[in-house]
Amino acid sequence: MATMEGLIGLVNRIQRACTTLGDYGGDSALPTLWEALPSVVVVGGQSSGKSSVLESIVGRDFLPRGSGIVTRRPLVLQLHKIEEGLQEYAEFLHLPKKKITDFSMVRKEIQGETDRMTGKSKQISPVPINLSIYSPNVVNLTLIDLPGLTKVAVEGQPESIVEDIDNLVRSYVEKPNCIILAITPANQDIATSDAIKMAREVDPTGERTFGVLTKLDLMDKGTNALEVLEGRSYRLQHPWVGIVNRSQADINQNVDMIAARQREREFFAGSPDYGHLASKMGSEYLARLLSMHLESLIRARIPGISSLINRSIDDLEADLRHLGNPVAVDAGVQLYTILELCRAFDRIFKEHLTGGRPGGDRIYGVFDHQLPAALRKLPFDRHLSLQNVRRVISEADGYQPHLVAPEQGYRRLIDSALNYFTGPAEASVDAIHFILKEIVRRSIAETQELKRFPTLQEEIAAAAGEALERFREEGKKTTLRLVEMESSYLTVDFFRKLPQEVDKGGNPVPSSADRYAEEHFRRIGSNVSSYVGMVSETLRNTIPKAVVHCQVREAQRSLLDHFYTKLGKKEGRQLAELLDEDPALMERRQQCAKRLELYRSARDEIDAVSWSR
Repeated sequence: MATMEGLIGLVNRIQRACTTLGDYGGDSALPTLWEALPSVVVVGGQSSGKSSVLESIVGRDFLPRGSGIVTRRPLVLQLHKIEEGLQEYAEFLHLPKKKITDFSMVRKEIQGETDRMTGKSKQISPVPINLSIYSPNVVNLTLIDLPGLTKVAVEGQPESIVEDIDNLVRSYVEKPNCIILAITPANQDIATSDAIKMAREVDPTGERTFGVLTKLDLMDKGTNALEVLEGRSYRLQHPWVGIVNRSQADINQNVDMIAARQREREFFAGSPDYGHLASKMGSEYLARLLSMHLESLIRARIPGISSLINRSIDDLEADLRHLGNPVAVDAGVQLYTILELCRAFDRIFKEHLTGGRPGGDRIYGVFDHQLPAALRKLPFDRHLSLQNVRRVISEADGYQPHLVAPEQGYRRLIDSALNYFTGPAEASVDAIHFILKEIVRRSIAETQELKRFPTLQEEIAAAAGEALERFREEGKKTTLRLVEMESSYLTVDFFRKLPQEVDKGGNPVPSSADRYAEEHFRRIGSNVSSYVGMVSETLRNTIPKAVVHCQVREAQRSLLDHFYTKLGKKEGRQLAELLDEDPALMERRQQCAKRLELYRSARDEIDAVSWSR
């Protein structure tokens, strides 16, 4: 059967792992494992004796002292009981594996780490400091010390300090699994206690609140705190505990905490007012009381904690599968890995083109909308205007007018008109090129396996970009050849089938007619326009075929062929560079693996507890 110390020690380890691995409370809408585990939060007004209570529980003098706001960041204090005879030491989460045995250095580090976050000002920060203390003189326990509640801002503090501290404290004590350790000085009226006021607001039934009365030895002679300690003045569901802290003289004389604990025991045992309560007073009793209460809470909530751990394990296993295994050292395995990653990218790229993913429809949009629209906007009306036709025909005839039909003029008009098609042809090639480039970018981003390797992503993007440039050049050459082919050989049958010019009576115009009449030029312009329209319809169908053949089809077939050729010539060191993972991702994998290991261990231990209950 799991012992109380073992069970709470397990919770301590899980909570420490939560803070180490980024699973600590915060503003997440999802319940974190930390929030599912009970923890003790120390709440009190400034100078209420919070620090002294913590030091009494720990048995060490290690917290900063002074006037005003001393605690300016939350301190997550985890106590770990070790075997008798072993040396006590402390560890900060931000100084991993550095064991500190001089507890005055712990105080300096808390102060220094606070200043690093808040500066020398009197402002506060919600970012916690995480400290673990290993000692044979403690019980397994997690305590969270918060800045003392205050009512007014003093010099050097922002006007919002009262609200800031109140919000920070509430962010902890409002959690349903939080145990509130409400610290109140005995020489203060309980009705004005900041800690009790806060506890009453967030825990009106008192189920989560433990009242602690400090400075009992400083009360006026002839007075006592029995009304409070016996629950008559303000009743809680848990008993009040009285504490006698070290005096300022004791602190100045460096009286150690072991001696202070002994004096505390003697105070209660010899007190005529509190002697009958002596067995339930003092910092040692408080630590045991909190530890026993924590154990009962943990046992009651084991099913929920176990369920959350199992869900966390499932999520972590999925994350690790998503992150992939660490990169192998062997060059052959590295080459195989790179090829598999390239195939994964290529598969997604092809899905974009063939319809499995969005992208291919944009290519069709170029052919179905952009190209026809560009062809319609070509300036043939201006080119085949009466004035321009007359000018071209006249220039083509030179000093000797044409005898039957102005063939040279026709050819000049047609050649210059067909040149306009080069614009839409090149524009179609460029449009498809940019679509393919965007699909490459999206495919790289959507290839989950590639996210680990930013260098390989860049190499694939560069290689794909070079290939697309080659395909674009080939596409331009091919589409421009189509236009040139139309100019190189005119379709003679088209002109043979044209109707002869006739007069208003329907009779053929005699050959002696004035071939430079306006109607004659209009007919020439109309004939050329008809021919150009026929060529436009032809190119509207052949340009997409050429573009798809030279660009889209080649991108499907051989996008990374040149890259594969270069890849086969690379040495092991160069292959390793391509598989140089993002350090942040490597760190994330390590953290996931560590968290998974701890959660699995926690699951096993909790299962053992469940079976033993």
